[in-house]
Amino acid sequence: MMNPNRGVLIAGNWKMNHGVEETRRFFDTISHQTSFSTPSSGLRVCLFPPYLSLSQAIEYSSRTGSVISIGAQNAHWEKKGAFTGEVSGMMLQEVGVSWVLVGHSERRQLFGESNTTVHQRALSLLEQGFHVIICIGETLKERQEGLTEKVLQEQIEKGVPQIHLIKDLPGELILAYEPVWAIGTGQTATSEQAQAAHQWIRHVLKTHLSPDLALRTQILYGGSVTPENLSTLLQCSDIDGALVGGASLKPESFASLIRQAQAL
Repeated sequence: MMNPNRGVLIAGNWKMNHGVEETRRFFDTISHQTSFSTPSSGLRVCLFPPYLSLSQAIEYSSRTGSVISIGAQNAHWEKKGAFTGEVSGMMLQEVGVSWVLVGHSERRQLFGESNTTVHQRALSLLEQGFHVIICIGETLKERQEGLTEKVLQEQIEKGVPQIHLIKDLPGELILAYEPVWAIGTGQTATSEQAQAAHQWIRHVLKTHLSPDLALRTQILYGGSVTPENLSTLLQCSDIDGALVGGASLKPESFASLIRQAQAL
């Protein structure tokens, strides 16, 4: 059930989908699917479109009266400089973006993201006042070899800035557990598997950050989340929401996820 001290966050990652026109159609449709102008207490909603659709998503979300926040799928740790192809937090703030994803498994697997660069991005963005969602998770091979807890602990200890670095920063730290073997595969961790992983993550956070911050930090589940399995996942005591991929691309399915979260 929803922890009243942490609330619930439903975040949708569009990845490399939905250009400007598709973004407009999405918000036109979702504005008729459910009411976002009066959200439930403790519920937050965020979407992460591609860079080129960010401005339009912000405009359309505002125009339709939606309370959906808009975030970026990545950002460099430097504010400006000779980094061809990168986008800085300062640039994102200029267009009205206040959320950023860091360390998604696809960034790690396909583009060489490491725990070190995750740490650099997260620390810089927290310093700039962003809501930062750091993604962590194990591969199928690592799970089969019984390495899930070891992998998660290493990703937290090396990728999540320590408490002395972030305790006075204006940004917000959020974690998303996304078992790599369940992303885009149609497989979903059972509620027992997901809860066990989230419980371990919170345990590690107590040591890496502080008991108080560990209790207050939202931890999302990501990995083939759908309207059919969300309610079961949100019944787990340490799961505070979802980072949704494919189901966030269709306004009807994303609206269904929001309605379920609103009903908690």
